This record gives sequence, C-alpha cells and structure tokens, in this order.
Amino acid sequence: MADDTSSPMDRFCGSTFWNATETWYTNDPDFTPCFEQTALVWTPCAFYWAFVIFDFYYLKASLDRNIPWNKLNVSKALVNLGLLVITALDLIMALVKKGGDSELPLYDLDVWGPIIKFATFLLLFIFIPLNRKYGVQTTGCQFIFWFLLTVLSIPRCRTEVRLDAERQKILNSQQPSEQDFSWEEYQFVSFFIFFTFTSIMLILNCFADGMPRQTKYQRGENEIPELSASFLSRITYQWFDKMALKGYRNPLEEKDLWDLRPQDSCSEVMPIFAHHWNQNVRKNYKNKARVEPKAQFSNGNVTFENPHGEKNGRKKGMASIMPPIYKSFGGVFLFGALMKLFTDTLTFAQPQVLSLIISFVEAQDAEPEWKGILYAVLLFVLAAAQTFILGQYFHRMFIVGLRIRTALINAIYRKALRISNSTKKESTVGEIVNLMAVDAQRFMELTTYLNMIWSAPLQIGLALYFLWQQLGPSVLAGLAVMIILIPVNGVIASRIKTYQIRQMKYKDERVKLMNEVLSGIKVLKLYAWEPSFEKQVLDIRDKEIATLRSTAYLNAGTSFLWSCAPFLVSLVTFATYVLIDENNVLDATKTFVSLSLFNILRFPLTMLPMLITNLVQTQVSVNRINKFLNSEELDPNSVLHDSSKPHPMSIENGEFSWGDEITLRNINIEVKKGSLVALVGTVGSGKSSVVQAFLGEMEKLAGVVNTVGKLAYVPQQAWIQNATVRDNILFGQTYDRKRYNKVIDACALRADIDILSAGDLTEIGEKGINLSGGQKQRISLARAVYSDADLYLLDDPLSAVDAHVGKHIFEEVIGPKGILARKSRVLVTHGVTFLPQVDSIYVIKMGEISESGTFDQLVKNKGAFADFIIQHLQEGNEEEEELNQIKRQISSTADVPELLGTVEKAIKLARTESLSDSISVTSADSLMGGGGSLRRRTKRQDSHDSVASAASLKKKQEVEGKLIETEKSQTGGVEFAVYKHYIKSVGIFLSVATLVLNFVFQAFQIGSNLWLTQWANDQNVANDTGLRDMYLGVYGAFGFGQGFTSFFSDLAPALGSLHAAKVLHSMLLENVLRAPMTMFDTTPVGRILSRFSKDVESVDQKMPQVINDCIWCAFEVLATIVVISLSTPIFLAVIVPIAFLYYFAQRFYVATSRQLMRLESVSRSPIYSHFSETVTGASTIRAYNVGDRFIEESDAKVDKNQVCKYPSVIANRWLAIRLEMVGNLIILFASLFAVLGGQTNPGLVGLSVSYALQVTQTLNWLVRMSSDIETNIVSVERIKEYGETKQEAPWELEQDKNKPKNWPQEGRVEFQNFQVRYREGLDLVLRGVSFNIQGGEKVGIVGRTGAGKSSLTLALFRIIEAAGGRISIDGVDIASMGLHMLRSRLTIIPQDPVLFSGSLRINLDPFEIKTDDEIWKALELSHLKSFVKSLAAGLNHEIAEGGENLSVGQRQLVCLARALLRKTKVLVLDEATAAVDLETDDLIQKTIRTEFKECTVLTIAHRLNTILDSDKVIVLDKGQIIEFASPTELLDNPKSAFYSMAKDANLV
Repeated sequence: MADDTSSPMDRFCGSTFWNATETWYTNDPDFTPCFEQTALVWTPCAFYWAFVIFDFYYLKASLDRNIPWNKLNVSKALVNLGLLVITALDLIMALVKKGGDSELPLYDLDVWGPIIKFATFLLLFIFIPLNRKYGVQTTGCQFIFWFLLTVLSIPRCRTEVRLDAERQKILNSQQPSEQDFSWEEYQFVSFFIFFTFTSIMLILNCFADGMPRQTKYQRGENEIPELSASFLSRITYQWFDKMALKGYRNPLEEKDLWDLRPQDSCSEVMPIFAHHWNQNVRKNYKNKARVEPKAQFSNGNVTFENPHGEKNGRKKGMASIMPPIYKSFGGVFLFGALMKLFTDTLTFAQPQVLSLIISFVEAQDAEPEWKGILYAVLLFVLAAAQTFILGQYFHRMFIVGLRIRTALINAIYRKALRISNSTKKESTVGEIVNLMAVDAQRFMELTTYLNMIWSAPLQIGLALYFLWQQLGPSVLAGLAVMIILIPVNGVIASRIKTYQIRQMKYKDERVKLMNEVLSGIKVLKLYAWEPSFEKQVLDIRDKEIATLRSTAYLNAGTSFLWSCAPFLVSLVTFATYVLIDENNVLDATKTFVSLSLFNILRFPLTMLPMLITNLVQTQVSVNRINKFLNSEELDPNSVLHDSSKPHPMSIENGEFSWGDEITLRNINIEVKKGSLVALVGTVGSGKSSVVQAFLGEMEKLAGVVNTVGKLAYVPQQAWIQNATVRDNILFGQTYDRKRYNKVIDACALRADIDILSAGDLTEIGEKGINLSGGQKQRISLARAVYSDADLYLLDDPLSAVDAHVGKHIFEEVIGPKGILARKSRVLVTHGVTFLPQVDSIYVIKMGEISESGTFDQLVKNKGAFADFIIQHLQEGNEEEEELNQIKRQISSTADVPELLGTVEKAIKLARTESLSDSISVTSADSLMGGGGSLRRRTKRQDSHDSVASAASLKKKQEVEGKLIETEKSQTGGVEFAVYKHYIKSVGIFLSVATLVLNFVFQAFQIGSNLWLTQWANDQNVANDTGLRDMYLGVYGAFGFGQGFTSFFSDLAPALGSLHAAKVLHSMLLENVLRAPMTMFDTTPVGRILSRFSKDVESVDQKMPQVINDCIWCAFEVLATIVVISLSTPIFLAVIVPIAFLYYFAQRFYVATSRQLMRLESVSRSPIYSHFSETVTGASTIRAYNVGDRFIEESDAKVDKNQVCKYPSVIANRWLAIRLEMVGNLIILFASLFAVLGGQTNPGLVGLSVSYALQVTQTLNWLVRMSSDIETNIVSVERIKEYGETKQEAPWELEQDKNKPKNWPQEGRVEFQNFQVRYREGLDLVLRGVSFNIQGGEKVGIVGRTGAGKSSLTLALFRIIEAAGGRISIDGVDIASMGLHMLRSRLTIIPQDPVLFSGSLRINLDPFEIKTDDEIWKALELSHLKSFVKSLAAGLNHEIAEGGENLSVGQRQLVCLARALLRKTKVLVLDEATAAVDLETDDLIQKTIRTEFKECTVLTIAHRLNTILDSDKVIVLDKGQIIEFASPTELLDNPKSAFYSMAKDANLV
C-alpha cells in the first residue's frame, strides 16, 4: 500500500481509515478494518479512562470492607488475566512477524493498539482486588466499558469472518498460493479469543459481588437488596421486583419493608451536615482564636455549635443553612445535574432523527432499507438511554431531598432543645413544628425540580435554535404568543388562589360548626333542634360550593389556554412563515420536526413559572429556618457545678430575668444537704422563677447559681409523654420492680393504675389527654422520685391533687419521713398545712425574698409570712382537722392573737360548709371507711364514684367488646359499587358529556394534525396562494374547535364532581344527624369529623382534578394508538402484548404504591408529634439531662419514616422505567413499521412518530392518575359507608298532624312494665318499671350511680328505644309518634349545659319562631335579663364555642330560659352533678316551683334536699323501683332505703 496516504490516521494504520462509499452510500454497509481496530476499540477505553475517577470515588465512599474471594471475582480476575495475556501476545507477535526482515511492514497500529488495550485492561485488573478490599460490590463504569467494547467489536467479527472466507477460497483454489497468510490467521484466532473473553466479562459484570465481611453498620436479614444489587439491576430497578410482587399479593405491612440504606440514615447524614454547619458558624466570628475539631460523632451525638457564640466573639451575620447544604449534598446533586444535561441533549436529538426518518420516507426507495431500520433503532436507543438516565437522575435527586430533609429536621430538633426562653416566647409550638413539617418538607419537593433553573432556559434556547433552523425568524412570533400567555396564566392563578383562601375559610367554619353539632348531638336530639343546625351547615356548604364553582370555571379557563397554547403557537408560527415570503413552503419535515420541538418547549415553559413561585416559597422557608437556627440559646454556664461549695444548692446575690425586665433580684438561698426548703408567697410573686433559676432556664444577670449532683424536677404543669404510664415514670431508666412499686405506692398511683385498661402499660394520649390533672401531677412526681437524683426541685406538685392525697404524698414522699428524706429538696407550695414540717421557709414577695427561717421564727416575726397565712385561711379551702393542727402549732409557738382568731374563724367556716354540702346517696362511704370531714368526702365522692363506675365499666367493656369500634383502614381495591355510586351522584348527563367532549377534543386534535399532513404533502400549495390560505383557515378553525371543546371537556367533569360532592355531603349530613345516639357513643367525634373535613375535601377538590386528568390521559393514549394505526395498520398487532405488559406494571404498582403511601403518612406524624412534645417539655428534658436520649428517639423516628418513604420513591422509578420502556417500544414499532411498511406518505409517518414520542409521558401519567383515583375514591367509599348507617325512627309522621297544638294537655305519664337497654347485646338497664304519675305532680327520682335514673329520661325522649313494655303520655303510646313530635312537646333542663357558638338568640330559639318580648320575658324569669341588658349586642351577643365566654352558672340559666320559652306540660329536670354554685341552684329551684306549677315535673336528684318537698319519690336500684311514695311517708319508715340515704346526708 502506498505510504503517502492522505490522513495521519491512514498512515498510522497503513490502510484507509474511513471510506464513505463502503460505509454509507451502499446497500451493504461495512467499516474499514482500520476504523474497526482504532475508533471502535479506543472509544470504550477513552470512556473508561475519562470516568475512572468515579470508581476511585466509590472506593473512598464505601462503608464496607473485605469481600471474600468467590467464584465471581476469581473468574473475573482470571478472564481479565487472559485478556492481558492475549494483548501482550498480540504485541509480541507483531514485533516478531512484522517489520525487520519480513516483507510485512510494521505500522504504528501494531504497536500502539495492543499497548492501549493492555493499559486499560491492567487498570481494570487492579480494580478487582481493590473493589474486593474496599467492599465495592458493583461498578457502573466497568459494566458500561465491557458493554461498549463487546457491542463495538461486533462489526469486526463480521469483517474477520468475511476475510477468513475469502482466504479459504484462495487456499482452496487450484493455483498454489505464494502468499503467506500466517499473520492474518493469527489475527483471526487472537481476535475471536479476545471477543469471547470480553463477552464473558460483560456477562460477569451483570452480577454483583458477594457480601462484604466487615461492615460499618450491621447488615441484617432485612437489608435493602439495592446494596448488593448489580449495576444492571440498579438501573432497571429489578431489585425492587420482590417488593412489587409482595405488595401485589397482599397489602404491605411495616414488617415487609427493608432497612434503611446506611448512607441515608441520620447517623451518616448528620455528622457531615453538622461539620459544615459548624464551619459556617465559625466563619461568622471575627475572632479566629477557637480552633474546633471536626464535628465529633461521640457516642452517637453530633454537636452543633451555637451561632450566638460566646459573649465576646462578635457576630458578623446570620449563619445560613444554604452553604452547609451545598457542601454536604452538593456532590450527588452535581452528578445529577450532569445526568440532566445528558437527557436534555438526548431530548433534542429525537426531532433530528425524526427529520431523518421523514426524509427517508420522502426519498421513497432511493435510499437503502437498512438506513430506515438504523434510524428507527437509533430513535429507540436514544429514548431508552434517556429513560435510564432520567430514572437515575430522579432517584439521585430524591435521595438528596431526603437527606436535606433529614439534616434539617435533626438540626431543628437539636436546636429546639436549647433555645432560650426569650426565643421560645417569639413563636408558638405550632410555628416551630411547622418549620419541620412544612419548611423542611418543601426542600424535599424542590430538589427534583431545582435543576430546571438552568435546564429550562437551556431547553428553551436549544428548541428555539433548532426551530430557527427549520422556520427562520417566524419562530419569534410563536415565542411571543407563549410569553404573552404566561402573565395571563399568572393572573388567573392569583384569582384561583383568592378563591382557594375563601373556600378554606368556609371549610373551617363548616367543620367548626359540625364539631359543635357532633359534640352537642345529645342536646340537639333532646330538643329536636337538628333541622335548624342542618340548615346552618348547608348554608355554609352552599357558599363553599359556589366558591368551588367559580374556581372550576377559572380552571377550565387555564386549561383552555394551555390546550390552545401549543396550537396557537404553531398556528401563528406556520402562518407567519408562509405569509412572510411566497417561497416559504411547508413540507412534512419542517412541519413535524417543528411540532415535536414545540411539544418539547411546552414543558419548560409551564415549569418555569411554577419553579419560580416554588423557589420564592423555599426562600421564605430558608429564612424562617435560619432565623430559628440562629436564635439565642440558653447559656450552659449560667449554673455552676462547683463541689467545693458548702451546700449542694445555692444562689448568691442572684438577679434573673425572663428576657425583658428583671424578675428576681437579691436572691440568696442555701439548701443544706438533705434538708427540705419551702418557697411560699402569693400568686405571681416569683416562686416558680426561683426554681427555673436553679435549672438555668432564666437569663442570669448577676450572682452565682450552684448545684452539685443529679437533678430531678417536677414542673407546675405536669409534662406527660405520649407513651405508657410505666415509660413516663421510668423516663429512660432501667426497670427495677421493687423500687418501682415502692414509688407507685408512695405517689398514690396504685388505685389509678388499677383502673386503667392495661395497668401501667396503658398508652397515654398526647399531652396526657386521658388522665386527670391530679394523675398527671402524680406521674410527674413519680418520675422524679424514681430517677433517684440528689437534688429535687418540686414546683407545687400538690396543687392538682385532692387534700387527702396531698397529705399522703407529703408524708410518704416529700416530708421528713418520706422516700426523699435524705435528699436536698426545694418545695414550692401554696398550702399552709405542711409548713410546720419543713426545715426552712423562704417567703417571696414581688420577686425578692422578704424573710426566711423556720416556721416558728417566721410566725413570731409577724411579717409577710403571717399575712400570707391569714390571707390563706380566709380563702377557707382547708379541711377542719388540718386547721386544728395549724392552730396547735401556732398556739404552741407564740401568742399571736390575731392569727389564732383567724384560725378559729376558719374552723367555724369549714364546719358550717360541710353541713350544707351534705351529699346524696350511696354506700360509697362505707367503701372509703367513714371518718374524715364531710367536706372532704364530697370532694372525694365524685372521684370515687367515677372510680367505681369506671372499674365496672371497664369489666363490662372487656366482656362486651370494646366501646369504641376501631376504624377500618382500607386495604386492597375498591369495589365497583362505589364507582357506580359516584357516577350516579355526578349525573348521567354530565358523565356522558365529559366522555363525548373529550372524544370530540381528540378528534379535533387529530383532525388538525391530519390536515397539516395533507397541507405538507400537497405540492400545489407552492404556487397557489388561495389554496394556501384555505389550508391555513381550516387549520385555524380546527384549532379553535379544539380550544372550545377543551374548555367544556374540562368544565363538565368539574361541575359534575361538584354536583356529586354536594349530593354526597348532604346525604352524609342528613344521615349522620338521623343516626341513633348509640352510633355517637361508639364512634369518636374525630372520626366522624374527618369524614366531614378530609373526605369531603378530597371529593371537593382532588376528585375533579384527578378524574379530569385521567380521562384526558386515557383519550390521549387512545388517540396515539389511532394515529399510529392509521399510518401503519400493522401496528395493531403489537398493541395487544404491549397493553398486557402495561397492565401488569400498572396493577403491581398501584397495589404496592398505595400501601406504601399509607405507611409513609402513618410514620410521618410521630416525627412531628414527638417534636411538639419535646418543645413543650424542653425544660424537663434539660433538667433531667436526657437530651441525648430524645435526640436519638427523634432520629429513630425520622429513620423509620425514611424506611417507608424510600421504597415509595423507588416504586415510582420502578414504574417509570417499565412504562417508559413500553412507550419506547411503541416508538420503535411505530417508526420501524413506518419505514418497513412501505408507507409513502411522509406526513403520516411524521405524525405517527411524533405522537409516539409523546406517548411515554402520557402513559406514565395515566397510571399515576388511575392510582390517584383509587386513592381518592376511598373517600367516596367512606362517605357512602356513613351514609348507609342505621337510622333512628322517622322525625315526622302523617298521623302527628291531627294531634292538638297543645298536646299533652294534662301531662299524665305512665310507665307499664317498661324495659330498655342501651345497645343490642347489652344488659337491660331498666327491668320492668311500672308507675303512674298524675298530671301536675312533682316527682323526684333518686338512686345511686348506675341505678338507671338517666335511662328513665332518655327512654321518655326515645333516645333509647324500648326493649319491652310501653310509656304513654296522656294515654298515647309514645312509640307511635314521630320523634320530633314527641321531643318538641317535652322539655328538659339537661345536666351539663350545652351552648352553641352563635348569637344568644339562636341558642334560645334556633327556629326563630318566638317574638322578642317572649324571649325577654323568659330571660327575666331566669334571672338573666340584667346580664343580657348589660351586653352591647343584647340578644345578638356572640357566644363562644361551648359557651366559653359565660360562666357555668350563666350557662345553666340559659338552659332554664330555653325551658321557659318552650313551656310544655312535662318538664324533666336533670340536676347538675357538681353543685354549680348554690346561688344559681336556688334560683333555678325557685323559678321552677313558681313557673311550672301546673306542669308535671320529673327531677333526677343528686342532692336530697332539693326533692324533700316533692309529691312523690321514686327510689331506683339496679333498674327496678324499690320504693314509690311521698317523701314524708318514706322518712317516717326507718327501714326504707330513702331514710338511710337521708341519714347519710345528715338530713335526719
């Protein structure tokens, strides 16, 4: 071969490098041998050398070490070695066989070719032991290298085989050959061995290596398969298949989830973030003196530095969370950005290939067929590559988002444990929790789109550049349209936002009203007031629906704009293009390439405005988080721990403030070892502040605070965690049974624990919701006692407990003989009783210590302390015997006549009170042992009754199944009936209209596109402007048809779903109000409310959106299939298998994803509730010094949430990759058939392929939308379920109408052998009760708790229906009437006064049928007139929720006024259990005696003296009447039950 060949590459090889005629312009394409041996081998090598840095990074980042040798890595090493040997041989053979003496010249290629290969293989070989040592199980670069090398070697196989065949021909031919083929023969053999080895390496690289022996974190059975999945399995997410399958078979549960990847857990993310945060904080200090180590991960704690720093270091500015975020997570993010760049480029390659396909079809057989196939395959490869890279990109971004969220949540949590009180005052707990719930979450949602900031402008720029190439400057016209549409959309969006705010307001009002209705449902039923409230709710609902309707019109407007946008843009652009210049003609290539570019343009243009608003919101979030993380912290050095001081706790000359003015001054306190010091003083004098000062919670302005030893603290407001009782007491310490039981008994918790359903393992609700104040306080005390500390700070622990319990606790725990006798204790107290027993007393007045000393000293002083005692005694809430004790103490110390006089007075007062308080009934006394003053007994009475009844109730519950039914969590699919129900609610007309309109819309769209192809293919347009204008006009008409139908196809389902929402809500409301009382007893209000809030909301707002999108996507997919089949009918054959694939992916995904979403939302709320708990209890946590434990708990909760979150992220990717591959197959077949099927119409081909290019996204959306429909239809299911609950008897009956207006005229009430039970399957509460009450008689009903007194009245109102016997009023059986007829003709004054928010007038007369005069008259009789007159608004005075702005007594009187307004013949008076206050009680009694003289009055008495003057008394016991006679008669008989009750009450 001649040496003077043209190019350097030719000289390098000694043969031609590139020959276009051989490779491109031919029916049998082939590369030159030189190209095969250089370019095709060096490309993979260059790739590997370029990206080998990643392999090094993975070695460095790996958390594991030491993979054992196994078959896989041994065979990799051997095959790699084989490759090295072959390559070395190639070099040696070349040097031996060529050059020098032999006639074959030695070219550079023969030397350099093997050397380059050898170097690359050597590098790969070195990585095998390295990866093994550093525990890297799989690497992507190597897989891609082997893949490329194998694929790119295939052309050479063909060449070598052909050359070999030629050689055989020559050898087999007759003439003896002079040529020596030995070198070629060698090359042939060597290449095939090389090719075999590379193929084997490729196969070996499809698998991941074994498990490492040493791992930083325990890798359990349940580890996530991703960790040991191979590269191939990772990019296809094949490792997720197991979970998808499991989720498909049966609903996933928490135990099915995998452990978290170690690199995403708090323990990996936090140290990195903390390190960068601390660096950032330090940058903000001027003085660089302090050199800090890296963030230490000491025993699992990360320390964050305080941005407020020491007092001396001057602050330059706020430390921001952004730099640490960039530094900690920027690497992964940049890698993601790189991938995004790749995919953006690939996106734009597709239209280019499309134009090649169109021109191939246009050329019609001038081009060889293989080119068409090549283009089709190329299009598929581009799409597939894009799919895989995008999958990884989103995955990476999600991980970054998750990690940022983890870091922020943890940083906020750690900060919340240390913020100073002045910071805490600035924001509510809710706001701080929102930082975590809303702001940190926002980052997570943003990360996926963040790259759009540069990617969107890039995409827009590229699209415009390619469009310019196609259509020249007329593109600008189209762009102008797009830009004009953005602000128009902005305006509509802001309108929608105002509507949304308004709708939220209505929704809150409606839910608040529903909440009241449900809480006071019993009263509504007794008064027969449901219709009035139903109307109120529906009125609000109508306003809400009206707002939603306006929103729907606006939404349809936006959709109209968006569906017109792409169309308008193309119309304007094409029109401009053909109208500017006569010579501009549209052909198929221009048309369809432009169309697909316009489609690409749509996405970034929609995203940009959204992204900008998102960024602004995130910026706000960043500022809020920064403000919080930079806020002031408590000074850890305000309290010293100097053990050389004489006393364990002391304050010397202390001055303290709560951040503003000085609260405490000149404080000097010493607590000797083992002594008990009391702090007393009036309310607000600063007692608690002293305790806080000891804890270091206050800002210390001067002085020295010193504590030595372990602290325990009992706050004034007990702080209870949402955990079991036992956990609350142990508070993180180990369980020691003996000590625990001792503590429980000492703190008087034994009885309380016995009542609780699961003993001390009963879970306590948030903020201790299911405990009384006293129980909380005692648990808080028990926690302190159990912690066995050295120093005790007790901030008024006895305030919330009853006197006798307080005494017990003082004796057993706090006092000189208690468990804590040996400890040093500070007790803040209000009670005087225990003061004689303390070692020293400090009296605090106005934030200063006014005097101190022992009890005796202080009494002698006659100073502030004596005043305090006098004031205290005058309030008269002490018990008689305790007063005697104080009296003895005082008289023994000194002669202080004023003091003694006061004590005497107080004693008298206590005596008189205990008599008037005489209590009713019950043998509970004997339970408690007599003795003790009566006053105390009253107090205990209530608690004891409730204890007894609660215990019996508990036993009953266990027998009769739970009272509260557990909520059914939906699993699995939703049956078809629900969909049917929903479609019915929407209305048949609108349902059909939606489908038809969507159909027409797609028809217009396809029509306009087919018209374009017609136009593009029409050759006559070039010289006939009239024809051109006709084409343009029709195209425009199609477009407007599209816009028009789009508007209505959007509006129809929106209005339909609104109609459905309205129907469903009113049905739900109607049925809930008509449900019998038992339903409200067994269902928590919250659960019913969530139907009215959450479920109604999802039917209101989510359903219309989701349904709309789903229908739209479905039609879009149909349209695509139609278009492709039109252009290439054979495509229909492929549709079936593709549809199958699609269906399976969809089923698997929906089942798994739905459950994962549920699990995720369940695991998310504990993070926030634990956080808000921590914020509330921060001072307790700090006092006990258990901050680290709480941080660990929080981390564990975050990790647990990630465990649920991560798989659902992966499920998304898993689905996306599978669906997009289905879409890519559609692209492949559409383009292949277009090329092979001999389709001659280039326009149709362009159309079908550009449709196919869009289908991947649509398919993806379709699955998401259909799964969203399933998620949201559950709401319809729940509403339907409540709408079908059992109803009570009808409210109105026809035969009621002929009853006289003033029925009952006499008010005769008759019970005949009456039996009743509360619910099916429960015992009878009344067992055959018979009595007869004449009209106008006054009857008292007495009996101990649970005897059936209330059941009598409930039965009279038919709140509970008879199980046997009957009740008649004036001879009419009440079971034969409508409920409202009955209930509106009886009057009741209920036990606890229930008021509703709204005007006073509505509360008295909700139907607004009474005149003002009547109402004022009623108010006058109920002694409220003067009060109402004094109100500015009078009768329109707004009453707060639950009547909060009236006193309890006033509420009682309002109920009386209600009764007076109704004034029916029969009145039931259910006495209030707790004596409201005697005054109100007397007023009510008086009014009833005068006003209801002629009426029959049934009184359920809790105090006997109210019924001593009644005509008859009914004594009930266990549901039967044991006595029925006049009170005098019964009192004369000492054997009667009534007599013994009266005796107990000191009435006889």
